[in-house]
Amino acid sequence: MVNPYKDEPTNEYGWRECWGVKFKWTPEHLTPKELEPLTRTYDTIATTALERLDEISPPSSWTDLHNNVDDASPREKGEKQPRRDIYGLVQRYGTADETIGRLWGEITTIPAWVDWEQIERGQKVFYRYGGPAITALTFLSLLGGMGSGRTVETLDRTGGFSVEAVRRRLLETVQHTLNVTRDLESIKPGGDGFADSVRVRLLHAAVRRRIMRIAETTPEYYDMNALGVPVNDLDCIGTINTFSTSVVWMGLPRQGIWLRKQEIRDYLALWRYIAYLMGTPHEWMSTPESARRMMESLLVSEIQPSKASANLANNIISGIQAQPPVYLSREYLCAQTYWLIGSQLSEALAIERPSLYYFALVLGQYTLLMALCYVNRSFRYLDERNINLLREALPKVLLHNKSRGGLGYTTKFHFKYIPSLDRPSTARGLAPATDPKVRKKIGRIERTPLITLLVPPTLIITALALCCFKGARWAGC
Repeated sequence: MVNPYKDEPTNEYGWRECWGVKFKWTPEHLTPKELEPLTRTYDTIATTALERLDEISPPSSWTDLHNNVDDASPREKGEKQPRRDIYGLVQRYGTADETIGRLWGEITTIPAWVDWEQIERGQKVFYRYGGPAITALTFLSLLGGMGSGRTVETLDRTGGFSVEAVRRRLLETVQHTLNVTRDLESIKPGGDGFADSVRVRLLHAAVRRRIMRIAETTPEYYDMNALGVPVNDLDCIGTINTFSTSVVWMGLPRQGIWLRKQEIRDYLALWRYIAYLMGTPHEWMSTPESARRMMESLLVSEIQPSKASANLANNIISGIQAQPPVYLSREYLCAQTYWLIGSQLSEALAIERPSLYYFALVLGQYTLLMALCYVNRSFRYLDERNINLLREALPKVLLHNKSRGGLGYTTKFHFKYIPSLDRPSTARGLAPATDPKVRKKIGRIERTPLITLLVPPTLIITALALCCFKGARWAGC
């Protein structure tokens, strides 16, 4: 793992640059040494609840245990067994069992700092900047997040980021994101976003438990002394950071979009509540200033790309290139990556540099989306219409319509990608061959931002030419 910034003196305050981000280092920032204890702590409430759930609803076999399969009744040969709904079990036993009740009591208790009107405004922020926000989450948060070499050591062992699985894995993450931002009822106790957050929290507990059990008997499988506990508190903080602060201060500004101060507070409040539901330390999100300091501290401490980081980052690109619903070429995806995470980190992740043509296409895309976002947010009617339109369209395109590239099912975040000694890491895979018809479709889609880029200067040049022609006629030339 290589981080050219981690060993810089952290007691020297003032302006500094890390992975292309310039910021002022202050005594309030957290050094790598100060963050390190968070790699030894984790969500014990979810862990003990999961153990108790397995006792109450015991899986029928080792394989079923790690696939969350319910064995309530024997099945006929060839008949598919239903999967255990871990959230449904928490609901069922939350008031009847003390151990599970600690989890249920925590997630159904609304903290004093939660303001539902602010949470709702935070949800609207996501859809107000829907296209740029999803672009930032894909290329900065998820792909760029692979730069955290220590965290990747856990992801590398699950197999969920192989070329074959990564697209489905990303769409399942999209489901969680869209559900927690859909509306206020969805994020409140009992809603779909609430349930997804709890399921993901328990999934993290299952991954942690599985890797720790293997490491107990085979220490070389996962070095907890060097890497910390799998899915530890710092990992979870980093994940929430990539979906919130990184989008606010890196992902959107790099597309030419700056949120207003109230929008920043509202969006961070939403993700602070999501962090609370998922058992993640969240006090650092209490103010925009402290949240930004955490983002900058994590850049210095955690971004240390490894070979595994490069493998998974490239698998993301290979897994989504030339795929519906957007049908983008590898070169276009690489240009997006370079633009949003910077040349230095892109090169550290072994992402190939595309030609200037593809950077021009990306510039055209960002110019178009930036203009639309600023125009829409300037008029209340347009703003509300845009938010409602995307709230309806995004789930249809990305989740419901499988024939057009959507997920095609509602995931309950079962433990599908299981760490094992048979697969100690995830190999870098090759992208599937692109059908000639798809290749033509890619060309048509990618020319759209180029047209966007060329139209304004063409109109300006035409207008100037007309003015010069009329001026010449008026002067009698």
